[in-house]
Amino acid sequence: MALPKIGNLAPAFSLKNQNNELVKLSDFRDKANVVLYFYPKAMTPGCTTQACGIRDTFSEFKKLKTKVFGLSPDPVPRLQKFIEKQELNFDLLSDEDHKVAERYGIWGLKKFMGREFMGIIRSTFIINKEGKLAHIMEKVNTKTHHDDVLSILKEM
Repeated sequence: MALPKIGNLAPAFSLKNQNNELVKLSDFRDKANVVLYFYPKAMTPGCTTQACGIRDTFSEFKKLKTKVFGLSPDPVPRLQKFIEKQELNFDLLSDEDHKVAERYGIWGLKKFMGREFMGIIRSTFIINKEGKLAHIMEKVNTKTHHDDVLSILKEM
């Protein structure tokens, strides 16, 4: 599956957040940039490191008029537990049927400990206020992800 093209409108989505509220990408058009980061599974070491980095720099995202969403195939109750356990200050979205991940081209074959399976390929999409893809991060370092994204946003 191919990634969407930079400069095109980002694939639309409507997903439930950790509070079971519907979040639509279109709600942020002309209001805010959107960072949509896809992660494999809540409460795992790499995903926790990545989420806590965003939590700790959240005020900088806010200054840049940017809304951040973490998206995974986890069910809503697991997202709520992750938010509570790590005191996260941004929304997590549930893509249980991985349809949004497929539209973004990041649902694919993964290998872990000699096993192959389908899952989310950790990636980040930066969407500008016009709803267009401004940047795609295919290689994500969970420890520096927040700083990497902030650098890109500051250049936009």
